[in-house]
Amino acid sequence: MSRTWKVAVVKDTAKPMLGLHGLHAAFRGLPRVEVVAHVDSNAANLDEKLSCTQAKRHYLTCDEMLERESPDIVVLTSRHPADHFPHIWAAAERGVHVYCEKPMTADLKEADEIVALVERSGIKLCVAHPSRYGAGILTMKRMLERGDIGTPIAIHGRGKNDHRGGGEDLIVLGTHILDVQTFFLGAPDYVMAEVLTGGRPIRATDRQETVEPVGPAAGDEIFASFHFGNGVRGLFESKRSYRDPRDGVIHMGTTVIGTEGALSLRFSDIPRTDAPLMIGRQPGPLEAGAAFEPVPLQEDRVIPGAEPLDASLFPAPWFGEANRWAAMDLMQAIEEDRQPVSNASNARLALEMIYGIYRSSLSRAVVEFPLADRRHPLQGKMGIEKSCSLET
Repeated sequence: MSRTWKVAVVKDTAKPMLGLHGLHAAFRGLPRVEVVAHVDSNAANLDEKLSCTQAKRHYLTCDEMLERESPDIVVLTSRHPADHFPHIWAAAERGVHVYCEKPMTADLKEADEIVALVERSGIKLCVAHPSRYGAGILTMKRMLERGDIGTPIAIHGRGKNDHRGGGEDLIVLGTHILDVQTFFLGAPDYVMAEVLTGGRPIRATDRQETVEPVGPAAGDEIFASFHFGNGVRGLFESKRSYRDPRDGVIHMGTTVIGTEGALSLRFSDIPRTDAPLMIGRQPGPLEAGAAFEPVPLQEDRVIPGAEPLDASLFPAPWFGEANRWAAMDLMQAIEEDRQPVSNASNARLALEMIYGIYRSSLSRAVVEFPLADRRHPLQGKMGIEKSCSLET
């Protein structure tokens, strides 16, 4: 890449959020990148904020910044999915490409609009599902394709199982787990799911009070089973407060079970917490006593001319590396006129799987993909889906 990229960061600290994932620093220190603007409606501590992003100028609104700076790429760091679409639309109108925090949106109809907008405008949109760029998942994917654990049988994913367990865990963290499943296996055919609240199946009128504004959510316990075209079962589980923060156990992660062993990778966003890729080489059930051992990660990627990564800007070092590779992939996708590895279409697929979980639980039926009814199952009367009763 020979051009200089003008990047703008939108990071509004006027809105309280839980820990961010370092998107604001994704382009920092990359060669031929100039961070031209930092957008924040809260003008306090500007020197510190500009130092962090290395931005040259500050703006109070995204519209003013887009008008004056004409950046190549805008970075949307908000954890609140409803914040994204207006900025994506404004960027697309000006031909500006986007790196967007997950969930891209909590509204499947809006996800359809975003995918159509990306196609119509020609912009490239990369979504922050960093596992697609992390050395752990990429090593895991290569090992699966090589047959290191034989033929995959099932992939088992869990959320954090903390105080957000159930519906909020599903949209905030389950989006990562479901995206990994599609990264390995492609789109699922159908889903069977049970979502419980207080020990009973959820109703369409149920709502979970969420810590952050992440859209409709329900349930304190979720179990879902997806069927993929190659016969692999994709499982997702989340249970509220199942995790005790004091036990030191990392529940969030993915395990792939094969005919000749298993691969497992936990996802840690705790600084200095090691969560290595592990392999168990015993064929048969894991409970028969499989012994796991760490796997060296395969990392041969290099960014010539990049400054050393400042790990202090990220919740964990692997977030920083993955964000950098996402940023590089977005710039390369623009130059090569292709979609980024993590894009609007596969972000929409993860959201559609979340909708499918709710719809299956509410209808007590197998729900097939793609969904015909794009409305959220927790909003209004459900339409007729391609489904069959679990009792038949």
